[in-house]
Amino acid sequence: MRILFITSTRIGDAVLSTGLLQHLIDAHPQARFTIACGPVAAPLFEATPQVERVIVMTKKKRSMHWVDLWKECGLTWWHRVIDLRNGPITYLFPTLRGTHLLRDDKSKHRVQLFSDLLKLSEPRGPVLWTTEEHEQVADDLIGTPEGKLLAIGPTANWRGKTWRAENFLELVQRLTSEGAPFQGAKVALFGHISEREQAQALIDGLPENQKTDLIGEYSLPVVYACLKRCDFYIGNDSGLMHMAVAAQIPTLGLFGPTQEKLYGPWGKNCAVVRTATPFLDLFDENFDHKKTDSLMDSLSVDMAYDSALNLWEEQQ
Repeated sequence: MRILFITSTRIGDAVLSTGLLQHLIDAHPQARFTIACGPVAAPLFEATPQVERVIVMTKKKRSMHWVDLWKECGLTWWHRVIDLRNGPITYLFPTLRGTHLLRDDKSKHRVQLFSDLLKLSEPRGPVLWTTEEHEQVADDLIGTPEGKLLAIGPTANWRGKTWRAENFLELVQRLTSEGAPFQGAKVALFGHISEREQAQALIDGLPENQKTDLIGEYSLPVVYACLKRCDFYIGNDSGLMHMAVAAQIPTLGLFGPTQEKLYGPWGKNCAVVRTATPFLDLFDENFDHKKTDSLMDSLSVDMAYDSALNLWEEQQ
């Protein structure tokens, strides 16, 4: 039995689709899966059980990446084709049953949207996978910290939804101070090497003996394995945030110019704190996605601290 699962280019959306993938794996334990996704998301599926192939879809002009996918998959007979990107050419793939995400319903969280596609009785949240090699690398990076390990995701894929590094620094200092819930905790910093400049004030402001700097070029399964060793995560709306949810650690998402009803961290051990300025009021008439500075300034450190404290206390 062969199943083709076509998911997102972006890491966050790809992570949010993994609960649906896990449902299919559970429902078809003998099936062999092919995953098609964008290049940045592809490493997420390195260790996925029952996957025999991951096809990287690199976007091309005139949608030629879909033609490439046809060349790879269009002559194979599939028991199921699940297309979360609704590529027109996938309707031509020979299959017993094709399922396509026909429209992007902006009233639903992505987890609910994907789960409704297969009419699941309960939404399936993010799930990720690792190998022993990934776990060993994570052990080498994290070590065996004494006490709690606080994970911070201070970066994002665009500046507008990135809380300032100086705010993260003050928040971490308060959370790890005497009498605070993470008193004396070590801090693990997560992010891609290309985003390092965004977090420099935080990196420089933390003592060497307190931080584990993981803002670099680590593979996504290794990053996930590292997140599993943490006790609590705080970060911007990003793929990292959803990976922290998959790691089943309490996760606080910081939101402003994106909507938590669509992309908030999913699960009972998650919470959101957003800017005091409402979502629609954050965008002025000269808004430029590529040039805008942070739109998160009305989210105070006090607001983030109180939300972190509340979430932590709820988990105890």
